[in-house]
Amino acid sequence: MATSHHNDGVLLPIQVSPSSLKDCIEKVLWISEGLAIDPLLWISGRYKPTPTIVEAASALYGQHSVADLSRSDAGAKNLSITSNAVSQLIRRVKDQHRKAICFITGVPGAGKTLVGLDVATKNMDANSELHSVYLSGNGPLVKILCEALTRDEVARKKSEGIRLRVGETRKAVEAFIQNVHHFRDAYLIDERAPVDHVVIFDEAQRAWTLEQTSQFMARKKGRTDFNHSEPDFLISCMDRHTDWAVVVCLVGGGQEINTGEAGISEWIHSIACHYPDWEVHISPHLTDSEYAAGKAIESLKTRWGVHFDGDLHLAVSMRSFRAEHVSSLVKHLLDRDVAQARAALEEVQLRYPIVITRDFTKAKQWLKSQARGSERFGIVVSSQAERLRPHAINVRSPMDPVHWFLDDKDDVRSSYYLEDVATEFQVQGLELDWACVVWDADLRIGAKGWRHHQFVGNKWQNINKAERQNYLKNAYRVLLTRARQGMVIVVPQGDCEDHTRDPSFYDPIFEYLKAIGIAVL
Repeated sequence: MATSHHNDGVLLPIQVSPSSLKDCIEKVLWISEGLAIDPLLWISGRYKPTPTIVEAASALYGQHSVADLSRSDAGAKNLSITSNAVSQLIRRVKDQHRKAICFITGVPGAGKTLVGLDVATKNMDANSELHSVYLSGNGPLVKILCEALTRDEVARKKSEGIRLRVGETRKAVEAFIQNVHHFRDAYLIDERAPVDHVVIFDEAQRAWTLEQTSQFMARKKGRTDFNHSEPDFLISCMDRHTDWAVVVCLVGGGQEINTGEAGISEWIHSIACHYPDWEVHISPHLTDSEYAAGKAIESLKTRWGVHFDGDLHLAVSMRSFRAEHVSSLVKHLLDRDVAQARAALEEVQLRYPIVITRDFTKAKQWLKSQARGSERFGIVVSSQAERLRPHAINVRSPMDPVHWFLDDKDDVRSSYYLEDVATEFQVQGLELDWACVVWDADLRIGAKGWRHHQFVGNKWQNINKAERQNYLKNAYRVLLTRARQGMVIVVPQGDCEDHTRDPSFYDPIFEYLKAIGIAVL
């Protein structure tokens, strides 16, 4: 009897006949190690695997509770605590005819999106006063969730003998999961209050600045006089309600990855300057450095109606369900803090394998060998990784995130085929079980910190703006926190005959990761 290479105590399949089943079970029990199991407690327990975001969204849409999805071990904070806190706030604000905004924080993969979807699915009835809408500026996430929920609902009803039209089902799904830009554009034309009294903005830190929004409105909408940032305009839409309204902002730290993304401070600034009658409910962790909102929060200290609530923070990653310290490891790794990164790695590596290699073939073989059953794996790269083309990776080649994330192993467009790759823009807010992160020369080791580059024409150019440097660093933060179970990081060898892929660009990255203690494949 042999255990699998995953080293998790699971034996490889054993072929037995009906007559030898009893003897086989007794032999397995005889050689097994570990604590004694209380048979009554075991038989009354529940099988509760941690779901992916797509699986969880489907369950919520099927009217399951978020409490059924979240972890329940002693060290993990249940998602239902945060979801219930938001639901209680909504009911109180409605009863008291007030308006409020709340900010929910959490480590990558902690379940912020699930909290938002839970609130929205609880209030899907269009005739209810509490009708809610979930909004996201993450186009791939919205498309994937809508398609997944549509497919799941059609299949679920079919199993019950009910035939649904795909188009009608998709329309119902899209009524409560929408692209934030569609919501914005609709109420740019319609000056009435939105039909929803509750709106949930996922990845609120990615809303646009005043400059970005004004430029877009002038260029695309012919509105040269538009003088709102995106957060300010979205709040103003909800402020049109004469009775009550709630805005829920789901906030990821250090995840602004595109030009013009305002960060969460723009929301706070807007509330502080323009909406004095709104209550503000804030996670205490919003003051942490990765949220870059400390100064903005200072401006609220003397303001009426500001409440700090610890229940609005999700401290435990569901994505990395085998290791609580992956987010911390990635933070220290990107902060170039070798000692802290090494300590975090020691906490991680027994339950969450991380390896590095210079060989793409080895990386792909490792992914396939680690994944079991339907566990999803794929290759992710930075959108600035322009010099991976010799390895058949072209970040400019179009890929369909719906097929990449949802289709099966027999579809060449799926992540399983390891042909199409996804960038930070396609994977933010989503997850894989196993990931291959390919590290190009856009983010390099420097003497005192990172060196940031973009590829233009025939050469790499320095990125000098601090804002854009931060976007690139955050891109790697997103990539390195996508895997639920483990990852392999590929640092290419480079090529002495190619000035754009000089080995000196790549070797220090590999040596740095090795110095942290990451095992070489």
